Amino acid sequence: MGLIVQKFGGTSVGSIDRILNVAGRVKEEIDKGNQVVVVVSAMGKTTDQLVNMAKELSPQPGKREMDMLLTTGEQVTISLLSIALNQKGLEAISYTGWQAGIITEPVHGNARIARIETKAIQQQLGRGRIVIVAGFQGITEDGEITTLGRGGSDTTAVALAAALKAERCDIYTDVTGVFTTDPRYIKNARKLLSVSYDEMLELANLGAGVLHPRAVEFAKNHQVRLEVRSSMEKEEGTVIEGEATMEQNLVVRGVAFEDEITKVTVLGLTNSLTSLSTIFTTLAKNHINVDIIIQSTTEAGTANLSFSIHTNDWLETLNVLEDNKAVLGYGQLDAENKLAKVSIVGSGMISNPGVAAKMFEVLADNNIQVKMVSTSEIKVSAVVEEKNMLKAVEVLHDAFELGRVE
Repeated sequence: MGLIVQKFGGTSVGSIDRILNVAGRVKEEIDKGNQVVVVVSAMGKTTDQLVNMAKELSPQPGKREMDMLLTTGEQVTISLLSIALNQKGLEAISYTGWQAGIITEPVHGNARIARIETKAIQQQLGRGRIVIVAGFQGITEDGEITTLGRGGSDTTAVALAAALKAERCDIYTDVTGVFTTDPRYIKNARKLLSVSYDEMLELANLGAGVLHPRAVEFAKNHQVRLEVRSSMEKEEGTVIEGEATMEQNLVVRGVAFEDEITKVTVLGLTNSLTSLSTIFTTLAKNHINVDIIIQSTTEAGTANLSFSIHTNDWLETLNVLEDNKAVLGYGQLDAENKLAKVSIVGSGMISNPGVAAKMFEVLADNNIQVKMVSTSEIKVSAVVEEKNMLKAVEVLHDAFELGRVE
């Protein structure tokens, strides 16, 4: 008998019929003799609806109250799934994140898990019960309810699998696995049988919505066996493991993309050794995530600094910089919206020079202007105009032959 953690996303629990389907998938594991912990998201578009209601009352609602509001979504799901399982003659008990012992750092809206106190869950498993845990949420040492950021239910599931030393963690979603790119937009996108932790971490960070980046990070750090699979179709998914064992002949394994990118430029910055650290320390203290960074110097001896952020953080970023203008010592700010980031990812890029050159050649041949660039050993990212995002994804997917059936 093994311990299995199952996670079901919002689409998978989006209606009563789908909750009944999930109950059936849980029962399959129980019938195999396994213990099961289930992590669920809020039903369907519940989180979006709650956000929209809050924004009808305030354009920038407080982060603490948003956490109080948004955590109610998962609480509905855990109760309904427990009721469905109990009706099937199985003993199930629902736990919120804090009842499950998920302790987070004191940050509202995007908290990280500090530790998990598993005693309550283990006691219930010892009594033969299925434990249903609300994803996406936890509690601070001071008793404040927090959320883990959008997609945080994946993180909850993997962190629980690590803490409970589960045999594996199955991530059930509305797709059958991890694809070379999003199959909703690119028709010849192909499912990968396996992906390495590092490749999946890059893909997740770069906009592939199938897994939350922190979940992959947890899985890598704790060697949790992950499988992404469909909640509706009974077929093999994609295994996330230390090294992808199949399709190693592909230099590029996937194309990720993300819209709603804003480029912020700080002009006339004092060209001192501490200027950069002061700016990014200030933004970090306000929990603003910065991605691609470009610096250039001017003939006047000052520096210009450009960096990309998510468009949702645009106004807050400008306000923070303006509030600290005297300390930061810059001339003016500029911002460009309606941008997107397109990235190619593959561990084979390490030993294959010329991949970046091919990417930029393909984009240039298709009249797609590159505004910012970022690279690592296994990825190259380019910021382009949002209107060209899907065109860029399609031509890169074709150029690197990702739709080819092996």
